[in-house]
Amino acid sequence: MVLDKTLSCEQIILTRTIFDCTSYTMAKSGSNKPIDAPHQRRLPPLLRQAWYGLNQSFRRRIAHLNVTPDQFTLLRWLVESDAKGPTQRELTTMMASDANTIASLLSRMERDGFITRVPHESDKRANRVKLQASGKRVYQKARKIAIELQSEVLEILPASQRDKFLKQLEIVAEACRDSLSEE
Repeated sequence: MVLDKTLSCEQIILTRTIFDCTSYTMAKSGSNKPIDAPHQRRLPPLLRQAWYGLNQSFRRRIAHLNVTPDQFTLLRWLVESDAKGPTQRELTTMMASDANTIASLLSRMERDGFITRVPHESDKRANRVKLQASGKRVYQKARKIAIELQSEVLEILPASQRDKFLKQLEIVAEACRDSLSEE
C-alpha cells in the first residue's frame, strides 16, 4: 500500500488555520506556550475554583437560614425586580439556568413560603413570581452574610483594584454569555 503524501487544499487550509490560531493564542498569552498548556493559568479551571469555593463557603454560612445559594440569588432577583414580579422565563435568563431547574427551585421555595406564583395578567401560559414576607426576611439575613463574604474574599486585592477586577470579571462573563449565541 502506497501512502499519498500530498495534502488536499482543505488539509492545508486546516493546518494553516490551526497554526495561526496557536500562534495567536501564544502571542496573546505573552508566552511561547499555547494558552491551554499545562502550568498556564487557564480561565475555566480558575473560574470553577473561584465559584466552587465561594459557593461552598456561602452555603455553609447560610445553612442555618434553611436557604441555598441559588435560592438566595433568586430572592435577590425578586427584591431587585419591579412590583409586578418577573416571569419564570425571565428568572431563568436572570439566573443563567434552564427552565426545569428554575421550576424545581421555585416549587421548593413556594413550599417553604418564600415566594408565590401568580398567573400573568395577559399571557395565560406564564406565571409571575412574587416575593413573600418570609422570603424577604430570609433574604435580608442572607444578604448580610453575602456582603461579609464578598468583602472577606476581595480583601486579598488592594482596595484600589477591587472595582477594576469586578469590571473585568463582568466583561469576561459577558463574553462567555455572548459565546452562547455564536453556536
